[in-house]
Amino acid sequence: MLIEIRAAPPFMKNGFVLADETTRDGVVIDPGDDVEELLDVVREHDLRIAWILLTHAHFDHITGVRRAREVLGCPVVLHADDLPLYEAAKQQGVAFGFRVEAQPAPDRFYQPDDVFRFGGYEIRAHHTPGHSPGGVCLAVTAPGPDGRERVAPKTLVVGDTLFAGSIGRTDLPGGDHDAMQRSLRDVVLPLPDPTLVLTGHGAATTMRRERAGNPYLRGLTA
Repeated sequence: MLIEIRAAPPFMKNGFVLADETTRDGVVIDPGDDVEELLDVVREHDLRIAWILLTHAHFDHITGVRRAREVLGCPVVLHADDLPLYEAAKQQGVAFGFRVEAQPAPDRFYQPDDVFRFGGYEIRAHHTPGHSPGGVCLAVTAPGPDGRERVAPKTLVVGDTLFAGSIGRTDLPGGDHDAMQRSLRDVVLPLPDPTLVLTGHGAATTMRRERAGNPYLRGLTA
């Protein structure tokens, strides 16, 4: 699987392009101020983007949605519980001293049985409130050796739920510490050690590394 990560100042928030290297089908995740770099990746690899998937609606993760949608012409997907945050993008920006434009309405909301396919890969969204009410983690699976059974997720795009050595803030509007603990325990921790974790800020990590050394995961039992 092709994985390209881009970040731009001032927040250095990670945006992602994931694609099937054989079929050239892909998705864009969390286009923010990095949107032009993400679009450059799409053009460079001649990709067909099927979805713009959002992990949550804090303004640094959505400032490039309008531009991405205009260029790519594909649906934008958000969790319904984050719609109030999404619709308040301008106000979020003001609170942090930034000018932020309103973004186009999402085309659809995540549903429990949704499967987002790109080539041979599938993405399922797992609701992980805590950092925000409608945060999701996106689990990517590929076909097993027989081409039918799906293997365990090898990649998890976590937004701001988990970081290398840390977790997302819960002191922002809509944050909930208890919900974050449940999300980490019930969704994140059960994933196998080799799982690659693509975080919303900073370096990628693995579940093995976080299970062994992340102090915020100590005491949580999957």
